[in-house]
Amino acid sequence: MSPRPHPGREYVLTLSCPDSAGLVHAVSGFLVRNSGNILESQQFDDRLQGRFFMRVHFDVSDPDAELKTLRYRFGPVAEAYRISWALSEASTPTRTLIMVSRFGHCLNDLLFRSRSGALNIEIPAIVSNHRDFEGLAETYGIPFHHVPVTRDTKAEAEARLLELVRDLDVDLVVLARYMQILSDDLCKQLEGRAINIHHSFLPSFKGARPYDQAYDRGVKLVGATAHYVTPDLDEGQIIEQDVVRVDHSLGPKDLVTVGRDVEAQVLAHAVKWHSESRVMVDGNRTVVFR
Repeated sequence: MSPRPHPGREYVLTLSCPDSAGLVHAVSGFLVRNSGNILESQQFDDRLQGRFFMRVHFDVSDPDAELKTLRYRFGPVAEAYRISWALSEASTPTRTLIMVSRFGHCLNDLLFRSRSGALNIEIPAIVSNHRDFEGLAETYGIPFHHVPVTRDTKAEAEARLLELVRDLDVDLVVLARYMQILSDDLCKQLEGRAINIHHSFLPSFKGARPYDQAYDRGVKLVGATAHYVTPDLDEGQIIEQDVVRVDHSLGPKDLVTVGRDVEAQVLAHAVKWHSESRVMVDGNRTVVFR
């Protein structure tokens, strides 16, 4: 595990813009003028779309180079090159609200990784439409909010969720096997800051028992996809995917076990990369600086 960033000294700059000569020099010049030392730098030149993407993790030696000051000083550089950008402290944890229904493997995995320091996230609340994991939340000392959802109360439940997001200053919402479809309006309000996880059998095997269907068809690969939430159901920008090879010896319950392991790992990767500002949305795709 890499060492924790120094508060007030380490920053992450992410940017995208039309590709043009001098971009890297302009960013490097900004860092030099502000006592910046590059700790990690990654870039991608999308030649098909003519866009440039960059992530720079750097520290500063000048005690006066605070976040607010750095943002102000980068403004002219961004304007000159038509840059869309974000600059944040590397040490600041991402405030992450987790939603879950009745499958707790992803929730449990995220809670453990957060507690152990593997994820730089802070979890102010867990929201569920059932009470199954209220005890687990209590074990970790995290407030649990039971928000039932029915056809008649869906709008009220979503309003309650948005209230929690605002009141708790939430940066990221994670659907850790939350088995409710979010409305188009809610998806738009959470655009770019909500991540979902699902098994890899969509769209072939839909419904409540996809692993039984997969077993009946003799699948040879079990996987999972983590993506941003959009109004297009399960078609948001993909952040991470993985698969595990299986064979005829595994029954439906075995496939479920394998699938849950993959889901937990894929979702953890997506949350980690998002929280470290390693994911940049590029239309229907993502650029992920791992």
